[in-house]
Amino acid sequence: MDDAPRTGSRLEKVLRSGRFAITAELNPPDSADPEDVYEAARPLGEVADAINATDASGANCHMSSLGISALLVQAGYGPVLQVSCRDRNRIAIQGDVLGASALGVHNVLCLTGDDVSAGDQPGAKPVFDFDSISLLRTLRTLRDDAVFLSGRKITTPPKLFLGAAENPCVDPLEWRADRLGKKIDAGADFIQTNLIYDIPRFERFMDRVRELGLHRRAYILAGVGMATSAKGARWMRARVPGIHIPDHVIDRLEKASDPVEEGKRISVELIQQVREISGVSGVHVMAYRREHEVSEIVMRSGVLERRKIEWR
Repeated sequence: MDDAPRTGSRLEKVLRSGRFAITAELNPPDSADPEDVYEAARPLGEVADAINATDASGANCHMSSLGISALLVQAGYGPVLQVSCRDRNRIAIQGDVLGASALGVHNVLCLTGDDVSAGDQPGAKPVFDFDSISLLRTLRTLRDDAVFLSGRKITTPPKLFLGAAENPCVDPLEWRADRLGKKIDAGADFIQTNLIYDIPRFERFMDRVRELGLHRRAYILAGVGMATSAKGARWMRARVPGIHIPDHVIDRLEKASDPVEEGKRISVELIQQVREISGVSGVHVMAYRREHEVSEIVMRSGVLERRKIEWR
């Protein structure tokens, strides 16, 4: 990987320095009040090198990722702008990314996006002018060649640290790393994976990643989430694409006297386990509507203290 920083974002600096990075997900409010964003961001900012602002995940409408990202910059946080191809065409996306860079938003996660049929407004008209790979190629062109897709020159190109998502633990496992390679070829500098609950499956994925040398071309952040009940874990396994939750995890939640505490314990263990897998550069921590508990989980995992010791 090229070690020369492109943007100066904290996330990019941490990853290029070789330190174990931590990102976290802010679930957007159904509100126009900036304080709702700041309230959710405060506990994440205690532990995260960057905070993801989701872009209508699940095809449900909330405050926009661009709006949240701009608010986070104003408050001194490092955002990750999520861009979904579902809702905007190539003209709107290119303009939004230029505007985001002008506002100081430089980390961009490129997503195809959930279909509108999954959300609470299934009558909405989907766009899908791009998929995640063509979006990565487009933003790399804006950044590196300083031109729009039309060929028109950009006088000051955007400073972008480009990311993509991957589902490492679902079938067909043998193709997942090869699919990841296509995203890295298209321009991804970092990868945030979907939730990982099955460490053996993730290790198989990482074996193939290392075999292809992809860990030397992009920074891989393993997704870790907090399940708070056996019922919720079963629902995610059955209804959320890209998530595999083994029976033993659900059994632990089922038998626990305090499922929320057990969910935290599982998350801490997962962070500690993925930290030891060669080629993993960080974790992306997700806890839906429980941002206040992300800080506790990361602190209990010990990865921040270990990072301090390693870099003294």
